[in-house]
Amino acid sequence: MEPTVAEQEYLESLFWLYEAGLSMTGANLSRAMQLSAPTVSEMLGRLERDGFIARDSSRTISFTDHGRADAEHLVSRHRMVERFLTDVVGVPWDDVHEEAEQLEHAMTPRFEAYVRSSVGDALTCPHGHPIRVGERVDGVPLADCDTGTKVQILRLENEAEDLLHYLKAAGIRPGLSGEITAKDASEITVTGEDGPATVTISVAETVSVKADPSPPPRIALPEQLVLGQGRYGR
Repeated sequence: MEPTVAEQEYLESLFWLYEAGLSMTGANLSRAMQLSAPTVSEMLGRLERDGFIARDSSRTISFTDHGRADAEHLVSRHRMVERFLTDVVGVPWDDVHEEAEQLEHAMTPRFEAYVRSSVGDALTCPHGHPIRVGERVDGVPLADCDTGTKVQILRLENEAEDLLHYLKAAGIRPGLSGEITAKDASEITVTGEDGPATVTISVAETVSVKADPSPPPRIALPEQLVLGQGRYGR
């Protein structure tokens, strides 16, 4: 059985929780998608009935084999479409997420094969998430890094369009290398080859980096990764 478009959205969000190391629970999914608990509960019931997920006595969610395969394919396809739109079509990386959301559900298998061929050996989407799921590089939140730390930006965890616009305008992008040159209770500055890039500490929670020296590993919680009406990983 193929998931409906609505089920696809939930499977993708569940996989992003799983990939980030966050508990797959209805509460976390509700926070991540910014939807009410009853709405999420109803859809989880449908996903369970259709064989995509299972829930234990504590209501913790796990993928069935079929559901996991579908979720991985959906997430990989979304990131591949983003890369295609950025590299081949020329859509700016801070605009591409919403465009990919519309296109990915209308793709035929033939067009999907063309898109995959067009992006070649690209490893990540324009926001730093791996196209081949399972190859995610561990990082720490930029917000945890101290002045003097060398960092390389791995990915932008929240792909809400207004947040991507803010990060691009500030000069933050995946692949940027630099040093933390200033930090206080409200802002943090990364200075790289393009000059200083300053963002708020709350936004820095949503930016994953490789750091030297590295702070202790920590997974940012959904409420820390969701700003305004944005959704975690979406």
